Formats: sequence, C-alpha cells, structure tokens
Amino acid sequence: MTDTTKTRVHAFGDDALSDLDSVGVAAAIAAGDISAREAADAAIARAERVNPDLNAIVVTDYERGRALADGTHTGRLAGVPTFVKDNTDVAGLATLEGSLAVPNIPKAADAEFTTQLRSTGLVVLGKSTMPEFGWSASTEFATLPPTRNPWNTGYSSGASSGGAAALVASGVVPIAHANDGGGSIRIPAAACGLVGLKPTRGRVALAAESHQLPVDVISNGVVTRSVRDTAHFLAGAEEHRPAPGLPPVGLVEGPGKRRLRIGMVLDSLTRPTDDQTRAAVLDVAKSLEKLGHEVVEIAIPTDERFVTAFTHYWAMLAFSMHRFGKKVVHPDFDPSLTDPLTQYLSKRFLRNIWRTPGAILTLKRSEKLYASEFDKNRIDVALSPTLAHTTPELGYLSPAGEFPQMFERLVNYASFTPLNNAAGSPAISLPLAQTTDQRPIGVHINGRNGAERTLLELAYELEAERPFARIQD
Repeated sequence: MTDTTKTRVHAFGDDALSDLDSVGVAAAIAAGDISAREAADAAIARAERVNPDLNAIVVTDYERGRALADGTHTGRLAGVPTFVKDNTDVAGLATLEGSLAVPNIPKAADAEFTTQLRSTGLVVLGKSTMPEFGWSASTEFATLPPTRNPWNTGYSSGASSGGAAALVASGVVPIAHANDGGGSIRIPAAACGLVGLKPTRGRVALAAESHQLPVDVISNGVVTRSVRDTAHFLAGAEEHRPAPGLPPVGLVEGPGKRRLRIGMVLDSLTRPTDDQTRAAVLDVAKSLEKLGHEVVEIAIPTDERFVTAFTHYWAMLAFSMHRFGKKVVHPDFDPSLTDPLTQYLSKRFLRNIWRTPGAILTLKRSEKLYASEFDKNRIDVALSPTLAHTTPELGYLSPAGEFPQMFERLVNYASFTPLNNAAGSPAISLPLAQTTDQRPIGVHINGRNGAERTLLELAYELEAERPFARIQD
C-alpha cells in the first residue's frame, strides 16, 4: 500500500544518473564514464522505488528501453532516459489519454513529435500520466489514484503533464516529454519546481490533433531541471526539423548581453494573485532590476472576451471528444466511461453553442493583439505569475468534485497561461521561489513569437542569480 504520510519523495542517489541533468548524463555517456544501459537501469530502479508513492507512470517499456540503450546513440542528449506523455503515440504502446474511455490498443507508429524527440538521442522507457484528455490543471482522476507531487505528496503535481513533471522532479529521469494546450507544460513545471518552456507555435513538430483544430493551441516540449537542458533539447529538435517561417534559435548557452525592458503583470482577469505568489514575482522583478533590466508594470494584454472565448473553445474540444470519440479515437471508444469534467464541459458547450464562431474569431485575433501590446508598451518580454495561487492540495481540482465549482476553480487557477496558446507565443515557467513550507512557486516569462532565444538567455541569467531549489537538499 502507498504510504501517503510521506511529504517529500525523491530517487536521487549514488548511481549512474547521480544528480546530473540530461546534458550531464549525455556527457558522461559520451566520455565513457557510464553507459546508456547503466543510465537506463538507474532510471528504471529509481522509477520502481518512487512510483508507488507518486503514480506518475501509465505503462512501462523497460525491456525495449534497455534494448534501445544498448544500441548506437547520436544527438545532443544521446542515451539519456525519458518518458513520453500519454497523449502522444509511441509505436508498440497504447495512447490512453488518461481516460478509461479509450481502448488499450498499441499504436503502429511513433507520432511525428516522438520521432523528433528520439532524434535528440533520448531513450524512451514508458509513458507518463495525464488527466483525462488534458482538460484539467491537476493530474487527478474520478476513480483512480492521483499523481502526487514529489515535493509534498499531499499536493497536486499540476497538469496536464503532471506525470512527466513528477518523474523529473523526483529524479527518475532528468527530462521528460510534455505538451501544452492551455499551460500544460508550464503549470506542472511550476507545481514541481522545474523549467517548462512552451515553444512558439510551429517551432517543434505538431501534435496529431493540431492539423484539425480551427485554432492550434497545442505545443510540444519538455520539462527539465535546468535551463541548459531545455536549451539543448530545443537545439536538437531544431536540428532534426527547422521550424518553417520562424527565425532559428540555435543552441543558447548562457545569458545575453542586451538589457531588456520587461512588462510586469501581477493579477489575472479572473482573480487577484495570492500573497505568496505576488511576493515571488515582485522579488524576481527586483532581481531583474539588479541585473540591469528595466521592469515596468503593465495592464494584462487581454480582456474578459478572451476568457469567455478560451473556456468555450476548451468546452468545444471536450464535446468533440465525448460526442465523436468513436470516429476520432477508435470504434471501441466508450463515452460513458469519460469522467465528470469531460461530461460537464461537453454539456457546457451545447448550452452555449451559439458562441462558437465568435470564440474562434477572438482566439484567432489574439496573436495580433498580443503582439500589439508588446509594441504599445515597448517591452521585450512580459513577467507574471505562472499560476494565480500556490499549488493546491489534492482534491481541490478533482474531476469528481462539485460542478460548476470545480470548473471555476480551474479557470481561476490557470489564468495566466492560456493567452500564449491562443497567440502562439513562447513562454517559460521558472522555479524561482518557494512557499513558506518549501513548495515550488513558478514565475512566468513570455515573449514575442519566435523569441525563444531571448527567453532562454534571460532564464540562464535568473538561474545563476537565483539558483533553483533542489528537492534532495
């Protein structure tokens, strides 16, 4: 039985992975200090040690992972073990999307992004947990155990890439696949004390669903424990597939020299930011000014129409899955097994179906409006909280909760991140602060489309100025 009285869980120790990030593991493999097989074995042993407490793995693929580790490796992260989020196809494994409604049928081929991820040299060991179809900001389930936060197992690990974040934060692997349709890279990064970069729309290979969406809000990426890991992954992904129509990022290796004008937003449209999160952002602003940057407070670059449009679009996607899952997923899809959140969203969409054309138009316009706010305020990047309040305890965002209260809690919690999904702009969450009881607080920095280099350079500078807390300390 899982011991739920534990508060902090990690797997760091004296093995092949040690406390290295993925760049460090790849360097150790290249130097012959360890082998890729030893790295895989260490990750597997770590997973077996902590996953009973965290519930972050959907399915393991250890024997194939070991066989891959024994092969030849190329790429910037050659031989480093990882996990893929369970909404992205891996040949030979089912893609269950966190839902009991999806049949457990192995996929015949890798998704386009899985191929890109493998091109960096990463070795896949299995699939990580996510809430049903990624609708929630917490990796919790109506009838199954939740994924727990390694920093305190009574709290949410965020979502929808909550399993990935729990595995990286606890030291099972140094890097894991995540993706983001409304904050799902950045939210779990904030909850679990990680770096989470949502790239510009089109920077990396598209999710399978992206080709059918009227507004593509989904970006693939990774969660990591260091800025350089995120930078090296992005450089490796770009080497495999240069992004059409975007300036290249290249390998970012440290802070930039240019001093920036930074716009600061403290409150979202849905609720005031809580005291600890507000204090964290203000403290980071002081660090930025100390480093020579100019920080100016600005108004949030959107309005209530955006909130209405995005929540309606969210409901529309849930309706499409609930109503047409047999066509878009598999003939054996069983909508009666979807969880209460999916069913609530589907009904919400039907009640407000008339909003659909306006919602789509509002989201499409957001890219131009977002860029105009940067021009109007003459800013290079914007600084804000990643989330409107500190990470909640498990149960607060449970899909088995009361509706519409649970949905309102979701909207209020994840109120800063969705704009970047609609606008297509890059944004990064950095673990720059902690609560009074030493849980992570994420701080959010976003930029103009194509400006990943600027975000990574600033992230390197902040990481050096304010070293990230380590779970093993």
